[in-house]
Amino acid sequence: FSYSKEKYINKFSNFNSMVLESIINPLKAEKRPWQLFLIGLVYATVALFLSNWIFKEHASLVMVFLITGACIPLLYNTIKIEEKKDTILEGEKKLLKEHSKAIFFLIFLFLGVTTALVMWYIILPAGFVQNTFQVQTSTIQSINARITGNAFNTRTLTAILLNNFKVLIFCILFSFLYGAGAIFILTWNSSVIAAAIGNFVRTNISSYAAHTGFAKITAYLQILSLGFLRYLIHGIPEIAAYFVAGLAGGIISVAVIREKFGTKRFEKIIIDSSDLILISVMIIILAAFIEVYITPIFF
Repeated sequence: FSYSKEKYINKFSNFNSMVLESIINPLKAEKRPWQLFLIGLVYATVALFLSNWIFKEHASLVMVFLITGACIPLLYNTIKIEEKKDTILEGEKKLLKEHSKAIFFLIFLFLGVTTALVMWYIILPAGFVQNTFQVQTSTIQSINARITGNAFNTRTLTAILLNNFKVLIFCILFSFLYGAGAIFILTWNSSVIAAAIGNFVRTNISSYAAHTGFAKITAYLQILSLGFLRYLIHGIPEIAAYFVAGLAGGIISVAVIREKFGTKRFEKIIIDSSDLILISVMIIILAAFIEVYITPIFF
């Protein structure tokens, strides 16, 4: 866009005293989004072992908080830049295109965190895994208990939509009240999805090994791929929607602080944020239909 993004980032460089903030910034992330995948791997791995080392009894929650803390600097700086774009760029299409860059690299971050947690879930001993993902496993069991019967019925779709809309609202509120607060909700969902995928893979590998032994390594790779596909086909659109909603809430939060009520700039930001929220709602509905009517066909 017309102003120098590098100059805008440097304006806040004096505040970047934390090591994690020096690793990556939104400008680098936009240019090399795949790096966020690697960073997500590192953040999740460090958090998993650190939480078990220091707070073993509460590792399942402490792990989420540690990952959240590591991701907050990036998300907070991203929100500030996206709010600045709203005040400078003209045209809704151009704004949405710029916002999509941020959503893109944040999804890579989410995929890195999820992949790391899945791999450790599969590799580590059962007792270690049970302790590390204790709360996530309980959450999955609770969700499955509420969603019973035929996967193709309207009741299941309604239950999933209500749950997803609740998470969406939390993302908006947490971002509005706490700036980058939505990253906690997103990290929590990432850990739950990772536990679901990891459990699916471990269960099927154990079942397969009991019948055939360990001769066919391709079968294990196939099970791992199926585990990711089963949950990420609808999981990626869901997380994208949560990121869009969290970004909208964060932009409004920054605008309330930086802009004056009633000005044209503030109204422009509110309109853009409303468009983002509407887009997130549409994506959530699409993801729910995929989860209820498409995923069961293949799995």
